[in-house]
Amino acid sequence: MTDTQTLLTRARTHRDSGDQITAARLFAEAAEREPDATSILTDLALAQFHSAALTAAETTARRLVDLAPADAYAHVLLGRTLARQGRHREAVPHLRLATTMTGEWADLLHDSEARAATTA
Repeated sequence: MTDTQTLLTRARTHRDSGDQITAARLFAEAAEREPDATSILTDLALAQFHSAALTAAETTARRLVDLAPADAYAHVLLGRTLARQGRHREAVPHLRLATTMTGEWADLLHDSEARAATTA
């Protein structure tokens, strides 16, 4: 097993046990070793989101969207992160794109659209 694989195994173990902070740290180490690995960046953004490291999650999700613009889940991660920060207007285009691409996540889109409308 490579060092990166070991880091990922440890990170997933921490994530699965609910320790998102340690998981995020380990996923970040793995992402430093493989900065263009979208699967690692997805796991990292999700762990950052769940540990409420929202600025870091946004940065990671934006990188993921840049690397894989056709990845609907990358747009969902970015949209959810922006929405959780109360930035619903910024979240809507990403959630709309993801919903259009897959037919999923309409509930997240409608929630952000409604919240964006109330802050207009």
